[in-house]
Amino acid sequence: MRPSGQVALDLGPPYEDGARSDSDFEEIPHPASHNHNGYWPQHPPAQPPPREEELPLHYMSQEQARRRVPRGPGGNGETGFSQFDEKEGIDYYSNDDEGKDVYSKMKTARGPVSSGRPRRPPPPPPTTVREFFLQNLEHIPPIVYTLLSCWTRFHNIGKSNVVVWDEAHFGKFGSHYIKREFYFDVHPPLGKIIVGFAGLLAGYDGSFGFESGAVYPEDVPYVAMRVILATFGVALVPLGWYTAVELGMSWMACHLVALMVLCDVAWLCISRFILLDSMLLFFTFTTVFCLTKFHNQQYRSFSLDWWLWLVLTGYSIGCVCSVKWVGFFVTCLVGAYTIEDLWEKFGDLKMSVRDQARHWAARVGCLIILPALVYMASFKLHFMILNHSGTGDAQMSSLFQANLVGNTFNQNPLDVAYGSRVTLKNMGWGGGLLHSHVQTYPVGSEQQQVTCYHYKDENNDWVFLPRWDEPHYDPELPIRFLKDGDAIRLQHAPTTRNLHSHPIPAPVTKLNNEVSCYGNATIGDYQDYWVVEVVDDIHRGSKDKYDRIHSLTTRLRFRHQASGCYLRAANAVLPQWGFKQIEVSCEKENNPGDIHTYWNVESHWNDRLPAGDMKLYRSPFLRDFWHLNVAMATSNNALVPDPDKEDILASKPLDWPLLRVGLRMCGWGDQQLKFYLVGTPVIWWGGTVSLVVSALVAGVYVMRQQRKYIDMEPREWEHFLYVGKVAMVGWGLHYLPFMIMGRVTYIHHYLPTLYFSVLMLAHLLDHFVFSSRSLVARTKQIVFGVCVFIIVSSFWWFKGVAWGIDGPISEHWGLKWRSDWNIYNE
Repeated sequence: MRPSGQVALDLGPPYEDGARSDSDFEEIPHPASHNHNGYWPQHPPAQPPPREEELPLHYMSQEQARRRVPRGPGGNGETGFSQFDEKEGIDYYSNDDEGKDVYSKMKTARGPVSSGRPRRPPPPPPTTVREFFLQNLEHIPPIVYTLLSCWTRFHNIGKSNVVVWDEAHFGKFGSHYIKREFYFDVHPPLGKIIVGFAGLLAGYDGSFGFESGAVYPEDVPYVAMRVILATFGVALVPLGWYTAVELGMSWMACHLVALMVLCDVAWLCISRFILLDSMLLFFTFTTVFCLTKFHNQQYRSFSLDWWLWLVLTGYSIGCVCSVKWVGFFVTCLVGAYTIEDLWEKFGDLKMSVRDQARHWAARVGCLIILPALVYMASFKLHFMILNHSGTGDAQMSSLFQANLVGNTFNQNPLDVAYGSRVTLKNMGWGGGLLHSHVQTYPVGSEQQQVTCYHYKDENNDWVFLPRWDEPHYDPELPIRFLKDGDAIRLQHAPTTRNLHSHPIPAPVTKLNNEVSCYGNATIGDYQDYWVVEVVDDIHRGSKDKYDRIHSLTTRLRFRHQASGCYLRAANAVLPQWGFKQIEVSCEKENNPGDIHTYWNVESHWNDRLPAGDMKLYRSPFLRDFWHLNVAMATSNNALVPDPDKEDILASKPLDWPLLRVGLRMCGWGDQQLKFYLVGTPVIWWGGTVSLVVSALVAGVYVMRQQRKYIDMEPREWEHFLYVGKVAMVGWGLHYLPFMIMGRVTYIHHYLPTLYFSVLMLAHLLDHFVFSSRSLVARTKQIVFGVCVFIIVSSFWWFKGVAWGIDGPISEHWGLKWRSDWNIYNE
């Protein structure tokens, strides 16, 4: 029987072969072939056309599957998901149909099921100002949030007129760029180049020393420099908003993401000083944003927008890695997404081999080659700007230093001879200068220490002399040039002791022999003899093409004549009694390919010889680029906690998710303006809880699917997984590496990681509340209002730790929410 009140019309058979009439009036599809009301005509055709219908999981019948999600319209969710035709990519019904005419519904673009922002066709060009305004209403909230971000980041930014925390480092590096003096640091150069550029724009001349806690002179525009760098922190808020939009979150969830980025006092505090962290956060946010934009273009591969966002993703990767190496973590997130994406395309049997190859080539070119070029370009710019000799020269190769303005290597005599006073540079990546000082080993032979040192002083000077059984060196006799195979003595110029080795274990590398300084200008033994072995020459090639040894370019090895071991300086660091310098030992194994046993003459003084030819001292960029990166890695690995010295600022990764620690960024006297690096607790704690809850929820959903429950439509499930993977994998890739690092860590290392927990918190609230079909709009608005109130009120309570706390800290009660925080004097 037909339901009462309904009339079925017999319109005749449908058009054959899709033919249409010549009617000038609006045509409506025949009910037999396109009926959205669910009823067949009174006289259906003998063989009705097949009906496209979404199947339950595992293609079970609808009677067998147990469903939680209602079919058709329902719920009051403002951003609920619609019934989606996977074949055509058309959204036929929205959740709030309420019986409206189906032809008034806007159809989305064709394509596969999307897991990001729902696709909609672009609106027609506006013809009036009102239409333009209405079409761009969605941009009003991020504009408002950006203005609020400007206020929070710039408010009283110059109130503290002293060098705060790591401004002592990065402000000094900016000075080096302005003065064009070469320096060395463990971080890539892009962020510090921007610091130098900010100083240049502000009118800074590079003369200030940036000593920690020092008062800024009136002629140092530190406020302008802070404002320029805080602009990167301002941009975090709109980036957070638009990333949430591209992830397909509801407008309420987008508001929460923007509010949490705006109101976290740790992000706020770190953005207000001359530091690299605001730039690191900015490029981390842009990488995630560009990735989500690219994901939403996947339905039309190789289009202009697809290429644009793929290229911008790669460019952003290059920038974030060029600020700090922590940027490689978000690079891994993009890599994980790309691997999954290409794997799915590999399983698409409809995709041709040619298209598969194009996708692979596009990813390699834009996500590997382009970021590498951006990263290398930052070092090229670094070398071009810093073309004057400076404090970091010794970290670079001798050839590189020879091309710096103010360096005297171009005055070096070319040929090395007996009686020459030299410095010997270890050619291992990041190697230093052979060094000795009057202090002795507390273990082993207790003779004078020999180390490798990265800074220039007179304790690096050595003199080539004949053996004890040969005539003493006489400057009046004809010059005797040093050659391959010569057995010589190396005398330490300041102390006149001789480079010495003996069968005593080295203090750190126990398998090698100890190297020390022994005797004086008249006392010594056969253990002082070293045989010079030429490896090759960087410019002249193999050693059979020449007789004489050149400074800077000839690579040498020194073999101990008595024991046959080789002089070596690797990356073993001496304890505090050795001033944390690099251990020098004598390696028993003869490994001709071990670059840590290679040495070259760097500085060379000999009044009897003429200066060399500057044309011979050219250093290729790729060699310098690789050398500096290995030196950075070596120094970074050396930043390990000192067991003999407590670092009150350091913290461990396990302290960060639950905000167990904070960090005093400056002095804590009553008359000082005090800054305390700590996050807004509700944001940090809520984000951490959301990560645990999301893992449990995903597990429950998977188990329910296995039991044939259908909790979500396919698009909802894809969206839930997609956003969850971006947030969870991004958080894990940024956090877990710190668990296995040996270097010292601080709370600011967690700040890029925090972003992904913020996304996860907003995603879960969106999933369970703002997009829920079972909750009415009133309930959603109440939950949203409560969340906004908690976030804003928590920010207002802790705003002083970022804007500065005046007067005695004891007068500011209620800031110590955890007993571990050292915010009050103890």
